Amino acid sequence: MIALNRRTKIFVCKGPTDMRASYDSLFAKARDILKQDPFSGHLFVFMNSRRSSCKCLYYDGTGLVIIAKRLEQGLFSKINPFHDAEIVLTQAEFSLFFEGADLKKRFVESPPAIHKKSSLAH
Repeated sequence: MIALNRRTKIFVCKGPTDMRASYDSLFAKARDILKQDPFSGHLFVFMNSRRSSCKCLYYDGTGLVIIAKRLEQGLFSKINPFHDAEIVLTQAEFSLFFEGADLKKRFVESPPAIHKKSSLAH
């Protein structure tokens, strides 16, 4: 059982991952591609190129845990590989994602915010 709390971040790898990857390969991807500490207690999500399977890597304080899921129907939400920022899910978003819900709009980069200059007119 994964014990996620409010401080647990859920990082999603944008590129496809070979589902034959094991602890060491996923650990290296979390460290080298996602630029995160795999021992942090955060959850790292990896998908295959077809988006039919995903693996999650998690350190529970005593060892590394891998959770794998292959959807019977449908696909996991598509991740925009061109999204500039890292993709971090909330626990609610991860739950929906892991169930196979469509979160495509969540992964599309929002347009830049319009910054209005404050005028100090007297």
